[in-house]
Amino acid sequence: MKFSKKAMGISPSLTLGIDTLSKEMKAQGQDVVSFGVGEPDFDTPVYIKEAAKAAIDRGYTKYTPVPGIMELREAIAERYRQVYGLSYTAANVVVSNGAKQSLYNIFQAILDPGDEVIIISPYWVTYPELVKMASGTPVIVEAKEEDHFQPDISKIEEAVTERTRAIIVNNPSNPCGNVYSRESLEEIAQIAQKYDLVIVSDEIYDVLCYQGDMISIAGISEDAKERTVIVNGMSKAFAMTGWRMGYTISDPALAKVMTSYQSHSSSNPSSISQYAALAALLGPKDDMKEMVTAFAARAKLIYQLLNEIPGVSCQMPAGAFYALPNIKSAFGKCYRGVRIENSVQFAELLLKEKLVAVVPGIAFGAEGYMRLSYATSEENIKKGIGRIREFFGELN
Repeated sequence: MKFSKKAMGISPSLTLGIDTLSKEMKAQGQDVVSFGVGEPDFDTPVYIKEAAKAAIDRGYTKYTPVPGIMELREAIAERYRQVYGLSYTAANVVVSNGAKQSLYNIFQAILDPGDEVIIISPYWVTYPELVKMASGTPVIVEAKEEDHFQPDISKIEEAVTERTRAIIVNNPSNPCGNVYSRESLEEIAQIAQKYDLVIVSDEIYDVLCYQGDMISIAGISEDAKERTVIVNGMSKAFAMTGWRMGYTISDPALAKVMTSYQSHSSSNPSSISQYAALAALLGPKDDMKEMVTAFAARAKLIYQLLNEIPGVSCQMPAGAFYALPNIKSAFGKCYRGVRIENSVQFAELLLKEKLVAVVPGIAFGAEGYMRLSYATSEENIKKGIGRIREFFGELN
């Protein structure tokens, strides 16, 4: 069978590939410590599950409006009013089957073939692929470790061309766990205004901030709000990854276009998941606070343990649940006769020899690094980092 050039240009997700392999090894009885997939290790709170069961019992199992039920869209708008002081209505909101579909809808709606999207690296693995799926061109601008992965605004401006349509801001960041400063957000907003760019603000980790409150770029100015498409969802904040609940908040005209696209792809998101999401937004936040406290403690632990390994350096995560240590000191060295040349080879050897699953930095446009998700117990963190330390100690 012949496949399209577009399909052949899309790369599979390395993060999901690593997760699949590590789960297969666990199923075979191997004691794998996985720092791979970005999924909270907490269960969905009971009151959210009960709301889903109640929705089934009440017969809420039919089609809903394509952009989501009105009550949920209003609750999402109200959350952004309460948390960020931003004024939105249900007309701004489109609910989708996870934030990935939300991003897919955005790029399908705003990109023509050859249009460019600026992506700041290290980046989430899916951004470039979604841009390419919309026949766009990803343009990568590097943020450096020595700058705490805050973007170099001059490099962003240098990357703008007459074909540039949008810039992606991932705050807090996957994979490096940094949170953008107000200064960085203001400068990005100014660039977007100067060149009339759409700002795609991925805020899926917004509740997971450990060093002060997160700032939404939509709150920087009225102009920034008008040109920003916020992407968020329920997966990370409420441990609802399998429920597939994402959403966008945007200009109503763009929301209508994205609704049209979604009407011909997936139609409405799961009716049951929507009522569960509504309960999550309206219900108590005790479970969320407990989870955030645990992640903050784990961030400190993994930062400390990684930086104790000779040859490894790591920035302190300020948000999300990822660490991105620098492992360049391992390159050019050998493990039991095998010379390590890149992050993929490093990750493969680490999994094979030490039963530790990490994601190679190249997946995020960050060769010379590895990503660790600390969405696991402190016991597993200590065990896994101990094995990584052993691995480095055996290099020659």
